[in-house]
Amino acid sequence: MSKLLFNLPRPTVPIFTRATTDAATDALSWTAAPSEFPIHRIYCVGRNYREHAIEMGHNPDRELPFFFQKPADATVLCTPSSISNVPYPMATSSLHYEAELIVAISKDGRKISVDKAMEHVYGYSLGCDLTKRDLQAEAKKMGRPWDAAKGFDSSCPLTPIIPKEEIKIGDDTQIQLEVNGAIRQSSPLAKMVYSIPEVISLLSELFYLQKGDLIMTGTPAGVGEINVGDEVSITCGELLPCKFVVGPPSSE
Repeated sequence: MSKLLFNLPRPTVPIFTRATTDAATDALSWTAAPSEFPIHRIYCVGRNYREHAIEMGHNPDRELPFFFQKPADATVLCTPSSISNVPYPMATSSLHYEAELIVAISKDGRKISVDKAMEHVYGYSLGCDLTKRDLQAEAKKMGRPWDAAKGFDSSCPLTPIIPKEEIKIGDDTQIQLEVNGAIRQSSPLAKMVYSIPEVISLLSELFYLQKGDLIMTGTPAGVGEINVGDEVSITCGELLPCKFVVGPPSSE
């Protein structure tokens, strides 16, 4: 029987569950669960907020969305106890942030109907679709794929996953990103062109969704550059905040 030449660890994301609620402040407290969420694939949906489509120079009318992927090992965990370090990537001079709600899938399926889509959702995370905007613009201009602009190392800072039963996520939930304390992105989830169930259904027409898949659901208007030393903070309702600082390029 053949054996693997070497073993590669599978990327995972911690799962946090509700610990307590402070009666005086109504503040939530979360604790790490004994199990973790293994990552299979990371899917991303493009231009799923009308205002973002406009700022990127595209037609904002509702049309079928497009999808792309990031490697499962492109994640950087952002925990409540500290501010994570994300090294400035090589081969770019225009690194952009894109705040996104992330959906974690725990049930396999293809051609999933909209009304059954939420049955496949385990929970939610919050993350940032870091983008080499200069590489992306050049690739678009030449009609080439832009994997290198989206799927580079450490391009997906994200928070631990919260089970859907323990958190309230609705159309009025606000997603917001700050850079050095200044608000850069802010939008209710209601402004998504395609809702979470619709995104899941459409994606399952193209791919067999599997347990461990993560879906980044798009970013609102206000994307822009970040540089070494900038502190980024993303919030979305009761989800754990995603906080990181842009560090110097990695020497490795």
